[in-house]
Amino acid sequence: MTPADPAPDIRMLEIPGGSILLRDDRLKHKWQVDVEPFQMARTPVTQQQYASVTGSWPAARVDPECPVENISWIDAVRFCNLASIAHGLVAAYEIDSDAFDARFTGTDGYRLPTEAEWEYACRAGTSAPRYGPLEDIAWFSGNSRGRHHPVAEKAQNDWGLHDMLGNVWEWCFDRYDPAVYGAYRIFRGGGWADEERGCLATNRRRSHPTFAIEDLGFRVVRSLT
Repeated sequence: MTPADPAPDIRMLEIPGGSILLRDDRLKHKWQVDVEPFQMARTPVTQQQYASVTGSWPAARVDPECPVENISWIDAVRFCNLASIAHGLVAAYEIDSDAFDARFTGTDGYRLPTEAEWEYACRAGTSAPRYGPLEDIAWFSGNSRGRHHPVAEKAQNDWGLHDMLGNVWEWCFDRYDPAVYGAYRIFRGGGWADEERGCLATNRRRSHPTFAIEDLGFRVVRSLT
């Protein structure tokens, strides 16, 4: 695909380093992860940003300022590579489409966040399951009127990130549990169709890398080291 715009505007924010305690309620397992400083996009990738790189408008409801959705994990890593090239960066992934897989090459290009980076950034130094009152920070089933909404209309967290909860779920790079679920990848954050209990910093869901649905999107990050 040929990019329609050679350099889509993606506003990135610097996230300080630290650590995060992750948990898997299914396995009753907890583990600590150190997180290096990195950059994260202020919002999920919008439909306009996605189209400027790929020429595609996959969302069920087209609105340039809304998050792109109906996006598979494979679609998301392809976007990361195309956006990196458009900005003169080295593509972050070697993609094996036949195996529904991608290998991170350690470059400074755009990539998907790890699960630890995502939750760490979502919490923004807080310990609560949400970074504010849900009505103020998220589009969810109680206020979304059955659809996604333009990004950054709800309150940001303490690190300036919008829509970390609600609006659309966001793909992470990690596999969920390779021994049991094989290629399945993790997504986080809750979406516009979810009830309150679905929009928590700790919620973990998973599906096949080709899975796409109308409340699932992504945001990008970049490594600083």
